[in-house]
Order: sequence, then structure tokens, then C-alpha cells
Amino acid sequence: MQVREATARDAGAVHGVAERSMEASYSLSPSAIEGAVANWYGEEAFAEKLEDEELLLLVVERDDEVVAFSESAVVNDRGDILWLHVDPMYRGEGIGDELYEETVTALSEMGAESVRGRVLADNAQGNDFYEHHGLEKAGEGRVDIDGEEYIENIYAEPTAEEELLPVTGPDGQELFVDHRDTDRGSKGEFQVVYSDEDRAERWGFFCSNCESLVTSMDTMGRMECDTCGNQRRPTRWDAAYL
Repeated sequence: MQVREATARDAGAVHGVAERSMEASYSLSPSAIEGAVANWYGEEAFAEKLEDEELLLLVVERDDEVVAFSESAVVNDRGDILWLHVDPMYRGEGIGDELYEETVTALSEMGAESVRGRVLADNAQGNDFYEHHGLEKAGEGRVDIDGEEYIENIYAEPTAEEELLPVTGPDGQELFVDHRDTDRGSKGEFQVVYSDEDRAERWGFFCSNCESLVTSMDTMGRMECDTCGNQRRPTRWDAAYL
């Protein structure tokens, strides 16, 4: 078994692993899964990922066949594991564990000082996976999947609680920016904004490029700052961790 960086020739194999893994792990309609995987791992999208210096794509190859892959990103000094998929035929063999460790090592070599992951709240296996690897639940988010809203747990390495940055909202209300909870943008980070200091209710996002507040996002996670044009690309729903 070999863990290596993905190349252009892996596009079809990664697409297949993602589709089979999601079909085995989700109750979504086949058309929803097919559309999402095509959007993320179609030929053009895959080529763009390979050219993105902040993205890391690793594949696990066994007997000349790709059986698993991970997709991660480095945001400043944090590594975000966006996807980790194992082909259903090869689950239960520790492939996911080894891929996770190799992914964390590679992210560290890219400059990441900590690791974060996301998983749907009702995916018990995925939540257990992160906890098994020493991560703790650090927050929650909400994602729209095929027209239905799901709660997403955010896992991170144990750390001291940091204070939120207060900002003034458009109607004069006090809002709170969490500079640890971020997503990549084309010009700078998008940081999560809460309406309360307990992080109980998300309000929107803070564009670090121009320091503007952003509230709109489509169902595939696309978002653009109206002030400076900073764009957030859609990334993930959840991951199948085995």
C-alpha cells in the first residue's frame, strides 16, 4: 500500500472512489450524489485542485488501484481536512487511519500547526473517528444537502479558548468574529461571525480582505463579498471516515 500525492491520471479513480463512498455513506438521492461528485471531481475541477498550491490531494494505492483519497487545505497555519474517502470494498482495514496520519504529516510540512475537520452530527462513525485521533468538538455549523439542512460538527485539536472579536453589524447590533473558524477565499479568509459570545447562533461571515460582513451563501457553499469580490469556493458536505 502506498500513500502519494494525486496526479492528473488519478482523476477518474478519485471520482469513482468519491461516488461509491458517498453512495455507501449517505441517504441522498443518486442524482444528488452524482451531481456533487461531478462538480467537485470532474476533469476540469480536478485539474484546478492539482494547480492550487494551498490544496493537498493524497491517494492510497494498492495493487496499482486507488482505493482511498483525502482532500485538505492549508489556511494560514491551520490544516483543514475537507474529505477523506475510502472505497467501501476496502473499509475496515485501517486504510482511513493510515491516510489520516499521512495527511496530517503532509499538512504539517506545508506549514499547518494544527488540524481541523468537519463531520455531520448524525454520522456517528465520522465523529468517533475524529475523537479517536485526539480531536475535540469545537463548534457547529449548518449545511444544506439536497434541499435539507443538516448540523455539522467541527473538530479541532485541544486548545485554550480564545476570545471573539466584537464588531458592529449593519443595524448597529454587536456581533462576534471567530478568527479561528475560517474558510479560504480568493483574496483572503472568510471568518465565521456569531450573534452571541457563546457561539450558539451563526450570523454570517467576515471578509478579512476588506473587513466587510457577508451574509449570503448558496446551497453549494458559494459566497462572494459584495465589497471586494473575495470569493469562497464550495468545498464539502461531510466525509466518510473508515
